[in-house]
Amino acid sequence: MELQIEYIPTGEIIRVVSQTGECKTAAGSDGIRLTMESALTARDRVGVQDFVLLENFTSEAAFIENLRKRFKENLIYTYIGSVLVSVNPYKDLEIYSRQHMERYRGVSFYEVSPHLYAIADNSYRSLRIERKDQCILISGESGAGKTEATKKILQYYAVTCPASDQVETVKDRLLQSNPVLEAFGNAKTLRNDNSSRFGKYMDVQFDYKGAPVGGHILNYLLEKSRVVHQNHGERNFHIFYQLLEGGEDDLLRRLGLEKNPQQYHYLVKGQCARVSSINDKNDWKVVRRALSVINFNDNEVEDLLSIVASVLHLGNVQFAANEQGNAQVTTENQIKYLARLLGVEGSVLREALIHKTIIAKGEELVSPLNLEQAAYARDALAKAVYGRTFSWLVNKINKSLAYKGAECPGWRSATVLGLLDIYGFEVFQHNSFEQFCINYCNEKLQQLFIELTLKSEQEEYESEGIAWEPVQYFNNKIICDLVEEKFKGIISILDEECLRPGDATDMTFLEKLEETVKNHPHFLTHKLADQKTRKSLGREEFRLLHYAGEVTYSVTGFLDKNNDLLFRNLKETMCSSENPIINNCFERTELTDKKRPETAATQFKNSLSKLMEILMSKEPSYIRCIKPNDAKQAGRFDEVLIRHQVKYLGLMENLRVRRAGFAYRRKYEIFLQRYKSLCSETWPTWEGRPHDGVAVLVKHLGYKQEEYKMGRTKIFIRFPKTLFATEDALEIRKQSLATKIQATWRGFYWRQKFLHMKHSAITIQSWWRGTQGRRKAAKKKWAVETIRRFIKGFIYRNYPRCSENEYFLDYIRYSFLMNLKRNLPKNVLDKSWPTPPPSLCEVSQLLRQLCMQNMVWSYCKRISPEWKQQLDQKVVASEMFKGKKDNYPQSVPRLFINTRLGTEEINPKVLQVLGNETIKYAVPVVKYDRKGYKARVRQLLLTQNSIFIVEEAKIKQRIDYANLTGISVSSLSDSLFVLHVRCEDNKQKGDVVLQSDHVIETLTKTAMSADRIENVNVSQGSIKFTTGQGKEGIIDFTSGSELLIAKAKNGHLAVVAPRLNSR
Repeated sequence: MELQIEYIPTGEIIRVVSQTGECKTAAGSDGIRLTMESALTARDRVGVQDFVLLENFTSEAAFIENLRKRFKENLIYTYIGSVLVSVNPYKDLEIYSRQHMERYRGVSFYEVSPHLYAIADNSYRSLRIERKDQCILISGESGAGKTEATKKILQYYAVTCPASDQVETVKDRLLQSNPVLEAFGNAKTLRNDNSSRFGKYMDVQFDYKGAPVGGHILNYLLEKSRVVHQNHGERNFHIFYQLLEGGEDDLLRRLGLEKNPQQYHYLVKGQCARVSSINDKNDWKVVRRALSVINFNDNEVEDLLSIVASVLHLGNVQFAANEQGNAQVTTENQIKYLARLLGVEGSVLREALIHKTIIAKGEELVSPLNLEQAAYARDALAKAVYGRTFSWLVNKINKSLAYKGAECPGWRSATVLGLLDIYGFEVFQHNSFEQFCINYCNEKLQQLFIELTLKSEQEEYESEGIAWEPVQYFNNKIICDLVEEKFKGIISILDEECLRPGDATDMTFLEKLEETVKNHPHFLTHKLADQKTRKSLGREEFRLLHYAGEVTYSVTGFLDKNNDLLFRNLKETMCSSENPIINNCFERTELTDKKRPETAATQFKNSLSKLMEILMSKEPSYIRCIKPNDAKQAGRFDEVLIRHQVKYLGLMENLRVRRAGFAYRRKYEIFLQRYKSLCSETWPTWEGRPHDGVAVLVKHLGYKQEEYKMGRTKIFIRFPKTLFATEDALEIRKQSLATKIQATWRGFYWRQKFLHMKHSAITIQSWWRGTQGRRKAAKKKWAVETIRRFIKGFIYRNYPRCSENEYFLDYIRYSFLMNLKRNLPKNVLDKSWPTPPPSLCEVSQLLRQLCMQNMVWSYCKRISPEWKQQLDQKVVASEMFKGKKDNYPQSVPRLFINTRLGTEEINPKVLQVLGNETIKYAVPVVKYDRKGYKARVRQLLLTQNSIFIVEEAKIKQRIDYANLTGISVSSLSDSLFVLHVRCEDNKQKGDVVLQSDHVIETLTKTAMSADRIENVNVSQGSIKFTTGQGKEGIIDFTSGSELLIAKAKNGHLAVVAPRLNSR
């Protein structure tokens, strides 16, 4: 096995590769951790993992180029010290699995590559170990991934924290609160299909075991104006579309709704009711399931959806002017639905929408509204109903998250980790009251961020005993004061203008601003600007120079949005509602409270002030989210857009503060462990204090005094180039170290392998010797027992079977049967058979008979019909000629042929005369005349019924089998034979004398066809035959040296034939 370590820029990896090629990858605590510095060697390709290590840290171009390199390699996370910069990849990356969560769990912050989980785990460990409340601040503009980052952090805690039944319930509610809040508080905008239109701060409470046991949510500045108006290409809040698309038919019928969003005035202004990337039907199912998880009963869900439906119906309420110019409701059907859904009297609601009540000197005056005022009142009611319902929903979720266990009776009895998901700095083509509040919030967060960053830096320097060098930075307190200062700030002036009697307008507010803060260096209007700047400023606009740049705001709508007024009679109507949620949202104390309610800006300023107090009381961590492009395309890096966000997020300012002193710091133990191989005095081990070891090491490396400082527990390095030079030296050193480690490893590995093989060989040898000895002893013992039983059996072999001779008899029987098995007869002609022992003679005879029967049966089973016919003919030939005819033995080995003449050799005229008679056998013969014995060539044909003697095309003689009386043949080797025919048949001329070269075959087939086997006569000396007319002829046969056939002087036919076999 060979140890190979592969350095991966994206994280810590070790690979152990065996000789077979099998590769095992270990990560996190399961393997060898390669610290964050391991990626420094790949910095040219994938950039640095910490912007603090940028050599040219003041260059925005270098900052963005580092972001680009990492984004191209799908490395979306980068540090600025302890701040995480996250770039939205707009695609799924496989970096959020349970395995990744385990990799970051309980690991030191810089021990693994940058990740969201590293921030989450570092905050969690600080909360557990130091028992200090923590908070994670997530910021960035819409579409940068803030909401997704919050979800991933909650999922990380849900997976990695200790669990119990109670804890699981809290985990589920924490996770399921997200889809509910997103449905009611998120919407599609031009920049993001799931844009959060409210700020959210969530506290997660942990018990002493580190398990999440409760939570609490604060919401900020819901964009209520979206309820009644959306820009082109944008949508209202998700819940409206989800209800229409996914709601059951029965539910929609009860709510008086139709599935088509185009039917509702509040949903068509953006002309973007359906979006391909959003599945409202599925999202509806998720929301309904989430509502049940966070403890909503069916009645509460019904009441909540009734309010959502009522907002849609409010948008469809229409007005018309009467003769006096006063507004009148023209859509009575909508009023009926609203009355039922909101639980109010229809007539009261109708009057409240077209009249307003004014209290002057204790008297109530009812004033009718014109069309514009009625539309304003309707929209104001819709915004108020939705905004207050959203606040009620957050409170309801908080009640379900509140922990009431015995171990932690109070909310503050345990540690808390906060998550702030809030809007980033916003600069649009048209900026209004909402952008003013959002950017004010970001100014406050930036102020807090810089203060806490400087504070943590200063505390670290002081704890390490290093002199703190003051850092020059832009203090945006001047901008915060411009907005929030009492009496002189923009919010105070806006409130004053809203509250003063008289005709206050947006323009009078702007004039008051110009008069009050005209000398402020960060404030500018058209009137205060020079001639060149006025071209870019409208008369209704003012410009603020924020920390992130200039933003121009239009004052149009500032007063209305800040007042956020709802006419008194509408409040009275809502207070009388029978809908529990509406009744809870509109308290009657509002009607009796003579104090004017706080304006929207003041409410936001106060809640922001409380948020700052909360954040100041906690240890902060930061996640800055960046959107790479406006098209939401994966892999696209828009440099102009990113430079804009880097500026607005204050990342360069943050980096400058972080790099004001020392770029790199590490504990002595970690620094020494990584770089000790560069000095012979510290390698391979340093026995003294780590502080002393690092001092020896930096002296050997030649660090200059201004390049580093030695703290109490850490070394501080001022310049990245010093660290990079050290890292490059380490890379060179690794080559020699790798060779030495490999050689040592191979030596160790092969020695261990040799020792293991030696031990194995000795073990095997010992086992084998023992096995052999045992086998030999067992064999000897068996042999003795066998011989003893055999001898005893031999002595008692002639006795009846008993225990003394049964082994011997069994052996004899076995031996005979095995011998018989080896020497069985091969065929039916093989007569051999092993000699049996006396005791098995009878059995042997029975087995021999069975064996013969089996062979005969097997042989017969294998005989084909053709071969059976052949054997039948041979058997007949044997019966007729065996031992009688001298040339019979020569015919035995020769097969009988079906016919000796083919159809083409027989004249067609003959075949025509024969007609349907089938020729069974045909053979050429020689016929001898009855007178003179002259030889004539003829053909002998056998059919089913007759014998035909043919001369070319003429049938010379036909002999029916019935007229054939016998066949005569000599015992010599000649080939003559005589067919004896009845003399009574006038058609016959007498017996026929023939000669055939295949006499045995011919006579066998003739005898079998005519059924005259018993009438074949084999004569010894002479054969008499009838020549016709009662005369006889004689054939004399004698032995000679050669065959000779001729007419003798005595008138007989003389045949001389050689003798082939002696009898």
